[in-house]
Amino acid sequence: MLEIVEKTLLAGIGAVSLTQKKAEELIDDLKEKLNLSEDEGKKLLDKLQDAAKESQKKLEDMAREEVKKACERVGVVTEEDVAGLKKKVAELEKQLKAMNK
Repeated sequence: MLEIVEKTLLAGIGAVSLTQKKAEELIDDLKEKLNLSEDEGKKLLDKLQDAAKESQKKLEDMAREEVKKACERVGVVTEEDVAGLKKKVAELEKQLKAMNK
């Protein structure tokens, strides 16, 4: 299940990268058709890239949250859960040793 989520996330990130390439092509077209200067075209491209990066971050955050929820539903333990259990086992072992003396 996690593999499917990971593949979906990577596909989304790949789509954002592909979109960025298409944005660059679109800017080149717009520069020609609208007679934009190189500087204006670069500013527009920078704006689009910033928006794409923000969208990518939001997508990653949403995917991370969905993976977390899916793990909780399935019952996957976290590193924190395992660390807490290790600590508890160590405490119990210590108590057992003290009782056996």
